[in-house]
Amino acid sequence: MTATAESKPAQSSADASVLSAAAPILGAIIGVLIGALLILLAGANPIEAYITMVRGAFGGGRQITETVLKTAPILMIGLGLTAAFRARVWNIGGEGQYYIGALIGGLVALYLAHLPRPLLLVVMCLGGVVGGILWAMVPALLKVRTGMNEIISTLMLNYVAILLMEYLVRGPLQEPGGFLPTSAKFDPATRLPSLPGTRIHAGVGFVLLLVPLVYYLLWYTPLGFRLRAVGSRDSVAQYAGINVERAIVTALAMSGGLAGLAGIMEVATIHTRLKGGISGGYGFSGILVALLGRMNPLGVAVASLFFAALVIGAETMHVVAGLPPELADAIQAIIVLSVLAVDALVKKRSG
Repeated sequence: MTATAESKPAQSSADASVLSAAAPILGAIIGVLIGALLILLAGANPIEAYITMVRGAFGGGRQITETVLKTAPILMIGLGLTAAFRARVWNIGGEGQYYIGALIGGLVALYLAHLPRPLLLVVMCLGGVVGGILWAMVPALLKVRTGMNEIISTLMLNYVAILLMEYLVRGPLQEPGGFLPTSAKFDPATRLPSLPGTRIHAGVGFVLLLVPLVYYLLWYTPLGFRLRAVGSRDSVAQYAGINVERAIVTALAMSGGLAGLAGIMEVATIHTRLKGGISGGYGFSGILVALLGRMNPLGVAVASLFFAALVIGAETMHVVAGLPPELADAIQAIIVLSVLAVDALVKKRSG
């Protein structure tokens, strides 16, 4: 009787683990079915539309390359936000930190292109990291000194950063003699090395290396323990002698630095100049993948690839299947929301 009673909690725990692991898949299936209904209402064949979507993301070398290139900045920002969210620091400013990182790193690319290439690339990337950190320090200091909610401050600073970039490329940084709101083109020496015959650059390899590094940092280092302790409960962290304010600043600095690095890598390798619209909403996508990946670097990597495939596939579905771009965007949003909703319901049921 005792053995049977003891086995019930174990079985229940195992069932909860299986259900929790299956939640994202179940959510994706529900989102796909709802999207199919919308496609039917639009007068198209859902099966053909989804086949087009998958082919658009993985149907060949060019498509896979585009998906991988889209994954890299989303994943880098998502990893930084994972560290912040683990400390219960809700950084919604990845987009602004991305822009400022691109700006500072871009200034290095524009005005220090005479440096030896290895040094130039290092200084340029460091500029991106510093730019992201500096932009993240504004809400960090407001949080620890005045208690201001970081959700509001980081969100508002996104628009400041975007508008600052728009102003600079239409004024002080506009290409001499040019008419478009862009800076001069970066010197070819600023481009990160790429795999021969492809557009996949070294930044992709670096961000993949970050996945195990961030995982190790969060679960096997004193810093990671402090961040997770603060995220668990401030009072417990303080009782354990952890400086909560320092942890908050560190979490924002980490997430801002990685967002800034993503910004300069994307600008230097894809856009090759400063301009408006250098982000496909990567900062906001990073929030989604951090949550979809359950704030686990390995899960964030899978979620980033999934999200990038959705974006690329939705664009292809619009172009090839002739569906309205708004419908493609709606299907993408529905799938993401369905995954999040099912995951939340499973957590509520098991916890």
